[in-house]
Amino acid sequence: MISPYVRRMRLAAELRSLRTQAGLTHEQLAKAIGQSRAQISRLENGHVVDQADIIRILDALEVDGERWTQIVTIAREAGERGWWESNKAMGERQALYANLEAGAETIREFQMTFVPGLLQTPEFTRARIDAEKRSGPAGYAADKVIEARNQRQRMLRRPGGPTYEVIIDELAIRRVAAPPEVLKAQLYHVAARVNGEPHTTVQVLPIEAVIDGYAVPRSAFSIYTFPDPGDPVVVAVDTVTDDLMLTEESAVKRYDELFTRLQAAALPVDVSLELLIKTANKTRT
Repeated sequence: MISPYVRRMRLAAELRSLRTQAGLTHEQLAKAIGQSRAQISRLENGHVVDQADIIRILDALEVDGERWTQIVTIAREAGERGWWESNKAMGERQALYANLEAGAETIREFQMTFVPGLLQTPEFTRARIDAEKRSGPAGYAADKVIEARNQRQRMLRRPGGPTYEVIIDELAIRRVAAPPEVLKAQLYHVAARVNGEPHTTVQVLPIEAVIDGYAVPRSAFSIYTFPDPGDPVVVAVDTVTDDLMLTEESAVKRYDELFTRLQAAALPVDVSLELLIKTANKTRT
């Protein structure tokens, strides 16, 4: 499987590289293929995938052979539509995560407020949706969100699926973010998932942990890597209203280093599972 989003980012980078290697400006390339400068910018930013224009660019830059085939293949894959395209009611944010997960080889995630979506029970997800509705219209349907999240979790467990490494801040398992009986079942569920799935690991970052360099994270984030070494590593930074997607090497490196520090400061997997179960046992229902 591939991630069309990542292929779009790869295609954009390839087109920018071809143009700069040819020593052309946006305007010069646009004139060469009979298009506008804005269209070249859209192609090079990954905002559109127009295979006809891409082939015109390859022809104008005299790209042929294996390189031509490679770029056209990436363009075709960038334009593919995944299962999430048919479930618009799941919300744009969740659809983007499903897109990234589709082709990922590894997923590393840090969550500081809630249990990660890929580990949530339907009941916990519904409780969080109900809570968020109090802040205003959600823009998605609860049943569709839960259905899509279940599909994402099944995709994670598919043969050849990605390895999934999670660090959860202790606050996220102790704060009552759902009715107590729902939270209790959720914590047991996380422990069971980790015990039953060799490709999934969970570590809890204790409140008293001392992180190397006092690198206290400012937000939740996920790091995605892909089988093709030419595809960019993607960092998704979680905010209240949107998700920031980073692919620039310098930015990715900072998050990679931060995750490594958090991982070193977190409890080992077996101790983390004991804490999850202990916390669940103490949750009053």
